Amino acid sequence: MVKRLPGAGYRSLSQGATYGKKQPFVQKNAQETLVTKKVSIVLSSEMIELDQRDRILYKTKELFMQFGIRSVSMDDIASAMGISKKTIYQYFSDKDELVTAIILFKLQESESTCLHDQHEAENAIDEMFRAMDMVEIQLSTMNPVVLFDLKKYHPHAFALLEKHKNDFLFNVIRKNLLWGIEDGLYRPEINVDVLSRFRIESMLISYDPAFYSKHKLTIAELERIVLEHYLFGIVTQSGYKMVLKYQQKRQKT
Repeated sequence: MVKRLPGAGYRSLSQGATYGKKQPFVQKNAQETLVTKKVSIVLSSEMIELDQRDRILYKTKELFMQFGIRSVSMDDIASAMGISKKTIYQYFSDKDELVTAIILFKLQESESTCLHDQHEAENAIDEMFRAMDMVEIQLSTMNPVVLFDLKKYHPHAFALLEKHKNDFLFNVIRKNLLWGIEDGLYRPEINVDVLSRFRIESMLISYDPAFYSKHKLTIAELERIVLEHYLFGIVTQSGYKMVLKYQQKRQKT
């Protein structure tokens, strides 16, 4: 079995100072201390700014997930945070920019989790169940109207979501199918590209109020049913046993 290792990147911050004529040791230390203090003040100021922006993002995301996007105004956000609306506008020019920033944050979070699951999963089926666990956590606090609001009132942010779906998620699912075929868990004759697209589109049906409301299911329950039927349609005999194993494992938890 081949482990899928996501790429990892590392960033570092280097700082330096250039001095003119050579100074006595004590004076140089004094200069370095002064420089260090100035840098600390600047960095502390930047951290405060960053923290405030992040607080706005986190609180707004929480409100959107609970009430939907359209029903939450900038005044509502300011009131919930105990700050002025003017403070929010220092970081975001309008609500559309704020929505876009939240979507970008959520997409980065999703990509990071997917790559982590690829690395940690025992096999392709385990990866799919890990993905389902992540989706269930997200859906447990999400108002279904969020996607409708996003599509209708914030087309730029929705376009980012579509790109994420059609590029990143498509490739994640495609790699999962190839992994499952390689390990003998998925049937070798399946059309990988068609099934990848099918899986993406089948995920969206769970968010359709006209669908899940008729069946009196939560979105998370519906998504789990859709995923399990998807897997049962592509697995081999050994893969079928593996799906049952993970189903039973989750029923006990």
